[in-house]
Amino acid sequence: MTHSEEEEEEDGAERDQQQQQPLILQRVEKETAQSWQSVVSRRLKKHCVCTSEKAKSKILGFVPILRWLPRYQLREWLLGDAMSGLIVGILLVPQSIAYSLLASQDPIYGLYTSFFTSIIYAIFGTSRHISAGVFGVLCLLVGQVVDRELALAGYLTESGGGIGGNDSAVLLADLGNGTVGMGCDKSCYAIAVGATVTFTAGVYQVLMGIFQVGFVSVYLSDSLLSGFATGASLTIFTSQFKYLLGLKIPRPQGWFVLFKTWYSLLANLANTNVCDLVTSLVCLLILIPVKEINNRFKAKLKAPIPFELFVVIIATLASHFGHFNTDYGSDVAGDIPTGFLPPQLPMWTLIPNVAVDAFSIAIVGFAITVSLSEMFAKKHGYAVDANQEMYALGLCNILPSFFRCFTSSAALTKTLVKESTGCQTQVSGLVSALVLLLVLLVIAPLFYSLQKCVLAVIILVNLRGALRKFLDIPGMWRVNRVDAAIWLTTMATSALINTELGLLVGVLVSALSVLGRTQQARVLELGRAPTREHYEDLSSYRGLRTHPDVAVFRYGAPIYYANQSMFRKSLYKCVGLDPVKGKTQLMKFKKKNHRQQQQEEEEVAGVPNMKSESDGKEEGATVTLMLHKNPRSFRSVVIDCSAVLFLDTAGVNALKEVRKDYAELGIKVVLAQCNTSVLDSLERGGCDGGGEDGILFFTIADAVAHVQSRSAPNGDYDGK
Repeated sequence: MTHSEEEEEEDGAERDQQQQQPLILQRVEKETAQSWQSVVSRRLKKHCVCTSEKAKSKILGFVPILRWLPRYQLREWLLGDAMSGLIVGILLVPQSIAYSLLASQDPIYGLYTSFFTSIIYAIFGTSRHISAGVFGVLCLLVGQVVDRELALAGYLTESGGGIGGNDSAVLLADLGNGTVGMGCDKSCYAIAVGATVTFTAGVYQVLMGIFQVGFVSVYLSDSLLSGFATGASLTIFTSQFKYLLGLKIPRPQGWFVLFKTWYSLLANLANTNVCDLVTSLVCLLILIPVKEINNRFKAKLKAPIPFELFVVIIATLASHFGHFNTDYGSDVAGDIPTGFLPPQLPMWTLIPNVAVDAFSIAIVGFAITVSLSEMFAKKHGYAVDANQEMYALGLCNILPSFFRCFTSSAALTKTLVKESTGCQTQVSGLVSALVLLLVLLVIAPLFYSLQKCVLAVIILVNLRGALRKFLDIPGMWRVNRVDAAIWLTTMATSALINTELGLLVGVLVSALSVLGRTQQARVLELGRAPTREHYEDLSSYRGLRTHPDVAVFRYGAPIYYANQSMFRKSLYKCVGLDPVKGKTQLMKFKKKNHRQQQQEEEEVAGVPNMKSESDGKEEGATVTLMLHKNPRSFRSVVIDCSAVLFLDTAGVNALKEVRKDYAELGIKVVLAQCNTSVLDSLERGGCDGGGEDGILFFTIADAVAHVQSRSAPNGDYDGK
C-alpha cells in the first residue's frame, strides 16, 4: 500500500469517526432577566422622548396623505384617478340611497355617509384602492339595532311602515333613556340611534388602534368572513322582499329573523301593491342581464356602464309623471333635502344599550376593510398598516356620526370598480366625494318620487356575488373540508339564527378547528432513505428502511395540555408497546416466576449462582412477553420533534413520563431535531441533556448512532 493510499484510508477513518459523533452546537447566552423598573424605564424613554424626526414620523404615519400627496405623479396618475373616482361616485348615488333602507334611515343619510367617509379615508387610510362607504352587511347590523331601539322606545307605525318619506310616527312613551321625545318623531329618533351606534363603533376602532390590536384580523379567516357575509346577504335578500311587494310590515327582532320575515311576507301576501310588484319585476329584468353583460365584458370596457343610475333616473321620471305615490299608493323616497345639517352630538345615554352591538359592528367593519386592503396591496406591490387602518376606519365613523351618518367600511364591489378603472391613489376617493357633493347640493331633491322598490332591486342585484358562493361549496369541500365546515356553520348561523351570533359562532368554530387539528395529530413511524440520512413516514413512501434495534417516530403537532394524553396513546399504539400495561404484566410475570423460583430452589438446593441465572432468564422472558405483539423488537426509541412547535408544562411532563415508563422496561427514549423553543421548555422542565448520556440530538442520524453505540444484547433481548 502506498503512502497516499494510507493517508486516504486514515482520512476516511477520521471522517467516519466524526460522523459517528453527535453534533454539538453551543447556544447563544440569553440576556438575564431585568427588573420591571428597568423595563418600564427603558420603554418610557423609548416612547416618551420626543425628537423632531420622531415627531415627523408620527405625524406622517398618522396622516398618510402628507406622505404620498407631495410625490403625486400628476401626468401619470391623475387621469386614472379622475376616471375611477367619477365612475365610483356615480355608482355611489343609487347605492347610498338604497342601503339607507337597510340601516332604517332616510335616503339622504346614505349620501352623507359616503361623502364624509370618502374624504376621511383618503386622508387617513393607507390603501390606495379601497373604496370606503356604505356596506350592506354593516347597514343591516345598524338597521337591526335601530329597529330594536325604536320598538323599545315605544314608537308605533302605520302597519309597520318604514323610515322616511311622509310616513309619520307617534312617540307613545319615554325614549328609554331618560329623555322625553318632545318634537322628535320616529325618523328623528332612528337617526339619533344610528349616529350613536356609529360613534360607539368608531371609538372602539380607535381604541383598538391605540392599543395596537390590529393583529386580531388574522383570527378572522377568509372562510369565516365569506360565510358571515353570505349569511348576512341571505338576511338582506329576505328583508328587501317587503319593498318589492309594497308591503308595510315591521322588521322582526331577535333570533330566527329569516323565518319570521318569510312568515310575515306570506301572511300579508294578499296586501301586495301591484304597482310596486310590476316596477320591481321590470327593474329586475333590466338590471340582471345588463349587470351580467358588464361582468362579461369588463376586460374590454374601460369603465362599467352605470346602468343602476339610468334605471333610477327612468324609474323616478315614470313614478313622478305616473303619480305612482298618490294614485297607486306606492312607497317613495320622499323629501331629500339639499345641503348639510348642523352637527349634533350622539345620544350619550343610549350608548350602554348599543355598546355590545357596536363592538361586533366595529370588528366586522375592520376585518372587511383590512382583508380587502391587504389583498389589493399584495396585488399591486405596496404595504398597508393594519393599525393605521383601524385609526382611519374609526375616524370614518366618529367624525361623520356628528352629521347623522351610519357605520361604514370598505366595499368590495366599488373597490373592484376603482381598481379596474385605473385607480392609482386615494385622489379617486376625493373625486367621488365631489360627485356626491354635487348631488347633495343640487340633485338630491329630484329623487323625491323614486320608489323604494327600485332601491330594493338595486340591493338585490348587488347581492349576486355573495349568493353565488353557494355554487362554490362543492369546490370548497374538495379543497379543505375544515374550511368548508367553518363557512357552512358561520353562514347557517348568521342567516337562520342571528347575524351577530353567526360571527361569534364562526370565531369559536375556527378556534375549535385549530384545536381539533392538534387533537387529530398522530405519531408516525419513520424509515431511512436508502441513499442518505433522511427519514420519512413508512406508510407514505416506499423503499424506506428501518433499523433492527432502533425505532424512529414523529409527532406532527405541539404537545400541550389539551393533547398530551392523545400524544402518549398514539405513541404507545404506534410503538406497539404500552409501558403502563407492560409494567402490570411485568409484575404478574415476576410473581409467577417468583413462585416457580421458590419451587426450583427447594428441588435444587445448594446450587451456586442459581438465583442470578434465573434473574437473567426472567428479564429476557419479560421483554419477549412485552413485545410479542410487535413484529420488530428494539432497545431504543427516537422521537423526531421537528414538527413540535412548542411544549407547555403538561407536554414536558408527558415526555418525561414516556421516558420513565419505557426506561423501566429497558427501552431508552431520546429526542431529535427539537427547535429552540422546545429546548428551552425541556431545560426549564429539568429534561435537558447532552453529551454521551444525553437525550437531545440535533439530527435523527446522531440520535440513532448514539443509541446504537450504547446498546448491547442483554439476555434474550437480541433485537430479532
